[in-house]
Amino acid sequence: MSSTPIKKETYLEWYKLMLLMRKFEEKAGQLYGQQKIRGFCHLYIGQEAVVAGAMSVLRPEDSMITAYRDHAHAIAKGVSANAAMAELFGKKTGCSKGKGGSMHFFSKEHKFMGGHGIVGGQIPLGAGIAFAEKYNGTDNVCVCYMGDGAVRQGAFNEALNMAMLWKLPVIFVCENNGYAMGTSVARTTNMIDIYKMGLGFDMPSAPVDGMDVIAVHNAMDEAVQRARSGEGPTFLEMRTYRYKGHSMSDPAKYRTKEELEEYKGRDPLITTKAAIVNKKYANEEWFAEVEAEVKKTIDECVKFAEESPYPELEELYKDVYVQDDYPYITD
Repeated sequence: MSSTPIKKETYLEWYKLMLLMRKFEEKAGQLYGQQKIRGFCHLYIGQEAVVAGAMSVLRPEDSMITAYRDHAHAIAKGVSANAAMAELFGKKTGCSKGKGGSMHFFSKEHKFMGGHGIVGGQIPLGAGIAFAEKYNGTDNVCVCYMGDGAVRQGAFNEALNMAMLWKLPVIFVCENNGYAMGTSVARTTNMIDIYKMGLGFDMPSAPVDGMDVIAVHNAMDEAVQRARSGEGPTFLEMRTYRYKGHSMSDPAKYRTKEELEEYKGRDPLITTKAAIVNKKYANEEWFAEVEAEVKKTIDECVKFAEESPYPELEELYKDVYVQDDYPYITD
């Protein structure tokens, strides 16, 4: 199988996408502190390479589904910063009409099949989406993300078993950021190499440095090509790290400052920028232009969210059932 080449444009797109993710999340955290965003809010800061490295091998027709730490995934799949920020504000212009909030971004148009609040609930759904693609005779794939805590759910094992049995075009990606909420992997299992769980189903499985966008690209490239060619699923353990707590309400006192600083030293934005400079793909002027462009995008999306209206009360009764005139919904 031929590999997807990493070109100059690939590096530049990686940096721009990861910077947009980072600045969006930083702004979301700031606005949450100002109580402009309510409810739950799980930030992705530090894990950007896991999604960016996947996007350089995926096509728009491919599906993506994940858990509730979903802002970056949605933006990478094409959801605008405006629609994403409006959703955080609970506004009707949001990607889920203001009814999903932080944990439940969704976009049928961009084949982003949602952030899901039930731990591990998206895993069998990801297998089901892949089943539909195979049933319909496409060569599209589904990338199904999960956290390290979700692999303890029974649905994880059931989904991997069926996906391997039916050779479904799905890539299961465990974003192992070291902690399931505040509980370290080492406190939940004797086998800390999570990727080995896929080997029990004879599924191609591997650990990947999730802080290295090139490593993510290469691992995803191989997995996607296997899926497209009908060879079935892959399970990848992306070893990454979140700089913030599990959610905005988590002070993250269960880890040391030294551990945090160690991972910040491997920040994907810093290492990708260094690679671009070393390869002479761009100069400081280009970086300044990108930073200004991203800042403008973030400023505009906040303004858009603040000025957008809230959903009408009738929206409570919409998008609940497929049948428009379902008889048991009354005002």
